[in-house]
Amino acid sequence: MQTIDVIKNRIMQLCDARNTSITPLATLAAVPPSSITKILYGKSQNPILTTININCDGLDITLGSLCST
Repeated sequence: MQTIDVIKNRIMQLCDARNTSITPLATLAAVPPSSITKILYGKSQNPILTTININCDGLDITLGSLCST
């Protein structure tokens, strides 16, 4: 499994656990919903670390906890 797949799966798991979706996450992370959608649906195979970290901020987790289960 590639790193991007791990990131996508973990973001989806965390959204499910928090009963939230892409749009509320984008609002919390202060990024356009399209940025998250591109990561989750494979349009962005190489998202920059800053974008991933902003998503972590929106989920109120650390970057390290994104990759741990």
